[in-house]
Amino acid sequence: MKVFTEISALRAYLKDTKFNAARSGQHLSVGLVPTMGFLHEGHASLMNRARTENDLVVLSIFVNPIQFGPNEDFETYPRDAEKDLALAKQEGVDVVFLPSVEEMYPRPTKTTISVKELTAKLCGASRPGHFDGVTTVVGKLLHIVSPNHAYFGQKDAQQVAVISQMVGDLNMDVQIIPCPIVREHDGLALSSRNVYLSPEDRKAALVLSRSLQQAKSKAEESEHVTVGELRQEIQQMIQSEPLAQIDYVEFTQFPGMMPLDDITSLKDSEEDVLIALAVRFGKTRLIDNIILTKKGVINHV
Repeated sequence: MKVFTEISALRAYLKDTKFNAARSGQHLSVGLVPTMGFLHEGHASLMNRARTENDLVVLSIFVNPIQFGPNEDFETYPRDAEKDLALAKQEGVDVVFLPSVEEMYPRPTKTTISVKELTAKLCGASRPGHFDGVTTVVGKLLHIVSPNHAYFGQKDAQQVAVISQMVGDLNMDVQIIPCPIVREHDGLALSSRNVYLSPEDRKAALVLSRSLQQAKSKAEESEHVTVGELRQEIQQMIQSEPLAQIDYVEFTQFPGMMPLDDITSLKDSEEDVLIALAVRFGKTRLIDNIILTKKGVINHV
């Protein structure tokens, strides 16, 4: 496994590797797994998927400052490069890109990528400027690596929709691969931020997956359940947990991200339906979601 900290060195290696493969009559497929590090089994599932579908797997580890707000946790975001590299090697990653902030942003950036409409709700409303930071850094990584496929976890469903829109709008030659949410045995969605949770907060956070499970069951059992009815049930269940503070409980079309009116029947939605939650437990903000499709539910909780 090779580790690069400089863009020029990574580009040179990838160029040479692809050239040598082409000389042998081979088309080398490259899979990129962009992360902010502090890797867990959810990231491992992305690396594993990339390993099975590509000849060369590139993992990027970069805590991106421009997607954090002024009062957010950039400085304290958990980091453990040694552990990350060990997991990457275990999962068969070929190349790790581990740049510094100065390498990615050697001067104040005056160019950003902004996706409209899809970013107006959910985390885009709660974290102004967040998605401009995400799309900009992902755009940079896609230009640097030039992968055939890029892998993202469905836990950040809005991010998947936004990046897919960006790639389509800008005619980027890469396929975005959404991968299912990975959960702990008790249902808590894996997240690097889970390390912030106190034992009491972590126990309380299980209300997220329980509320989504209840919504899934209600949607499957009833032909006429409305968005408003399900929203109210989810909110009541989360609010019954004293340590939980709701940021949002939202229903949108997916991947279009258009909000659904409370009187809309789930059976009448023209697209799949995303039920997305953002809830604080102490100082830790967690997100979770489920996607209801015409054929049933994907990403089971």
